[in-house]
Amino acid sequence: MVEKLYRGKKIKWGIAGCGRFAENSFLPAVRLMRRSTVASLYSRDFNRAKALAEKFGVQNTFDNYDDFLKSDIDAVFVASSNAHHYEQVIKAAKAGKNILCEKPLAITSVQAEEMVRVCKENYVLLAINYVHRFHPLVLKAKELIVDQRLGKLVSIDVHFNIDFPPDNNFRFKKELSGGGALRDIGTHMIDLLRYFGGEIESIDGVVGNLIYQSEVDDFALGTVKFIKSGYGTFNVSFNNKKAFNRIEILCHKGAIAIDNLIGKKLLAPKLTILLEDETRKSFRKRGNKMVYVIKSVQKSFLKNETPHATGEDGLINLKLMEELELKCLQRKS
Repeated sequence: MVEKLYRGKKIKWGIAGCGRFAENSFLPAVRLMRRSTVASLYSRDFNRAKALAEKFGVQNTFDNYDDFLKSDIDAVFVASSNAHHYEQVIKAAKAGKNILCEKPLAITSVQAEEMVRVCKENYVLLAINYVHRFHPLVLKAKELIVDQRLGKLVSIDVHFNIDFPPDNNFRFKKELSGGGALRDIGTHMIDLLRYFGGEIESIDGVVGNLIYQSEVDDFALGTVKFIKSGYGTFNVSFNNKKAFNRIEILCHKGAIAIDNLIGKKLLAPKLTILLEDETRKSFRKRGNKMVYVIKSVQKSFLKNETPHATGEDGLINLKLMEELELKCLQRKS
């Protein structure tokens, strides 16, 4: 059973995939953790793994994934390109390792369903790095909605727009990424819509290229209908040099806005609350978003508890993206 892994009360991580996110976000954040350490790195490019190991003081490096899994690690952070998530998650699960996987979970929902199933069959936990839902201000906004302080939900509007011109990054190769702006950052916004508004009954919208031409989309806009109450909208892009990138939640008795959370690194996120018969309230919370993720995930792994963002969340979000992509394709044909 998984709980036997953590008698020492410290998680030894292995990182599969040594890209920019692992280097600039995960590895620096783990250094701030008392109950997590990185013991092994895997990359198909051994020199890349070796360079990161030297930079961050990691003992073991591998260019063979099976040997990597046999090393002295308890959990795996799958940070590789999207097309490799499927094989790496399944092998890690069969090796008895708990897993934190980058988003999107897989290239297809068929793959994702198998990944979720294999993790359950091998009694390992599968968490997804939906980094925004771990932030304290997002948790506070969710609490206000759950406690019905704002009344019945009317609508949720979320935006994530950045400028990311096509280059040699795997995100611009459809075989490796599955898609562009929708798959890469749209999955975050769909996750936030579900996190705040509950499960989604239907989705529609547009996916395409407005500024940059490549194998993948540079823009997506979607509308959703929640099963319980209200509607949601999102728009994401790789083609915008300046954007507000805010979250707005409108309810019958009040409203919430979160600024400086999405696509911002240097500014302190700000939560603004408007409630009926109350004065306007604002809260700021500066912090490393990846630190919040690792703290939450390590707690769930140490206690053998369901993660805050699960494999099932990744599967549902992927199915919604596929549904939107299919509708757009059918309209073109």
